[in-house]
Amino acid sequence: MEIDPELNRQALEEAAKQYPEFAGRALRVVAKPLIQGFAWQLEWKDTPPSGQDAWEFQNAAVRAYKRLAGIR
Repeated sequence: MEIDPELNRQALEEAAKQYPEFAGRALRVVAKPLIQGFAWQLEWKDTPPSGQDAWEFQNAAVRAYKRLAGIR
């Protein structure tokens, strides 16, 4: 699946509004193919942060991307 760069930017910005401590640390939303469907996650600039807020930031970015792209 190809990720739209503009929607990716918008999704990361939207997630950063809720979790500003992660603003600028994520590179992009990625969709890795599985046997059925995709595994959605973030690629990080450096070592991925740990903790519940990092997971929530990732989830917020993925949800935002899927909503913006019209993916159910």
